[in-house]
Amino acid sequence: MKFAIIGNTYQASKSSHAETLLHILHERKAELCISREFHRFLSDDLHLNVPPAELFDGDNFQADMVISIGGDGTFLKAASRVGKKNIPILGINIGRLGFLADISPVEMEETFDEIYNHHYKVEERSVLQLRCDGGHVFQEPYALNEIAVLKHDSSSMISIHTYINGAHLTTYQADGLVIATPTGSTAYSLSVGGPVMVPHSQTIAITPVAPHSLNVRPIVICDDWEITLEVESRSHNFLVAIDGRSESCKEGTRLHIARADYSIKVIKRYNHIFFDTLRNKMMWGADVR
Repeated sequence: MKFAIIGNTYQASKSSHAETLLHILHERKAELCISREFHRFLSDDLHLNVPPAELFDGDNFQADMVISIGGDGTFLKAASRVGKKNIPILGINIGRLGFLADISPVEMEETFDEIYNHHYKVEERSVLQLRCDGGHVFQEPYALNEIAVLKHDSSSMISIHTYINGAHLTTYQADGLVIATPTGSTAYSLSVGGPVMVPHSQTIAITPVAPHSLNVRPIVICDDWEITLEVESRSHNFLVAIDGRSESCKEGTRLHIARADYSIKVIKRYNHIFFDTLRNKMMWGADVR
């Protein structure tokens, strides 16, 4: 098998996990291609003996499987590089929470045994696409987790006129608005009071950030509907964050958010259940008394 490896380049203290991964793949005579910046980190910073591998930049690679080694942020970067390539991604978690990257380092050996025996499942996760009127072009308009519209400065709120399939929903007076996929429902959206959504629920959550009105609540809609946003701001600009990658937009830019025409494939072990992850990592329903 051929694996493309994309990794976190900021966690030198956890270098032993990267070394273990390379050893496991070398034992199985895997063909490797490694992102150039991660290869430089492994060889120059960590001084590891990296097996022979192709090096790639950006999304210029082909493989049977992508390995993301890091946290969920690293997984999101891997997903943006995979894009429409239709290559499944395996997330090895050496970060903190690890919802997307949910294979722990101690599971690596067993996980690759299962992969080589074709004993794993592939989950398809929906992706959001952002289009806009007004001439602004986003370099990476796709989000696996969320698209957030946020105020540009720290003072006044923004007004976000929101339409669903052309019908007016409401105008949010808030610090921002988070549009999240089911995958992203346990990320930024959750931290601002959004609902947890099951990965295959084919839904989108719309959650305001610090709304000025007490009667404004999150809403969940079908993921084949289109959301249109028009933003007013005293500073005449606002921020758009796409899976954490933020860009400034001018007032008057109309945003259109809809499900993309492709999905991201995530490799899961059969014994990894979403509800178990909720209980174990989010302390779902835990009684701490």
